[in-house]
Amino acid sequence: MDLSTTVGSITLRSPVMTAAGTAGHGAELGAYFDLSAIGAVVVKSLAHFPCEGNPAIRVHRTPGGMINSVGLQGPGVSAWLEDELPALVASKANVVASIWGRTVADYEKASSELADAPAEVIAVEVNISCPNTEAGNEMFAHSPEMTSEVLSAAQGCRRPMWAKLSPNIGPGLPAIASAAYEAGAEAVTLVNTYMGLVVDPQTGMAVLGNGGGGVSGPAIKPLAVRAVADVRAALPDLPIIGVGGIATAADVVEYARVGANAVQIGTSTFANPRTVGQVNRDLSKWCAKQNVERFTDLIGTAKL
Repeated sequence: MDLSTTVGSITLRSPVMTAAGTAGHGAELGAYFDLSAIGAVVVKSLAHFPCEGNPAIRVHRTPGGMINSVGLQGPGVSAWLEDELPALVASKANVVASIWGRTVADYEKASSELADAPAEVIAVEVNISCPNTEAGNEMFAHSPEMTSEVLSAAQGCRRPMWAKLSPNIGPGLPAIASAAYEAGAEAVTLVNTYMGLVVDPQTGMAVLGNGGGGVSGPAIKPLAVRAVADVRAALPDLPIIGVGGIATAADVVEYARVGANAVQIGTSTFANPRTVGQVNRDLSKWCAKQNVERFTDLIGTAKL
């Protein structure tokens, strides 16, 4: 089966990737499946500075998924390039670096530090769907103007950019996606987590050390599929990477049918670190059973 797909200017051997924040900073998942067999390994988001992250508890299981507030813990771009990337390069995986920042200048610095990364770093995912300080308590991805400013500042990475967007903007998501595209993003990643809160009924305290967090997993899949469909309808020429609740080959096909060019798998790897590799293999089997010769023939075929 031909599982190859294109995301902007990049051709991937498979539409199946890991999702940032769920596969570590390096080749950790290589112990469970062949990293070179999937589309790309998208690593945990990095700033230009080291970050300790949020206080424990950081992850809590919820019905149909989990809620987390890890706080973007990471070593920083420079340390990642030296300490973590070599193992990924050795695995022959395609690598997508994810970057974040608290200010527009932070994104500019992080992207510039990636400018001379090896060719195995095929793209940079610009995570503008995390809380920041320059725009108050909101996210850069909640403002078309800030979205545009961050993407423009991140062009120093000298490779294709994907903009990771937040679903918490609601019906305004297509406008944010359009702003990212116009500012230089070759694709958008839809979606990041939905904002949530879990309170211990006995103590009345939030279960996460930082209070609220982001909800992910199968429970959000219908919401994320709708987000992809809405952006595809509004922006038919914009490449989309679908994320949210994917655990099976059928889930991948569902995202493709509403317009996703590729997908990322995250939360399900916490329960089974072999999931990404298994879904990649199962997708080929699914296509064979359905007489689908090319994965790309599925894209945009939903009857809505």
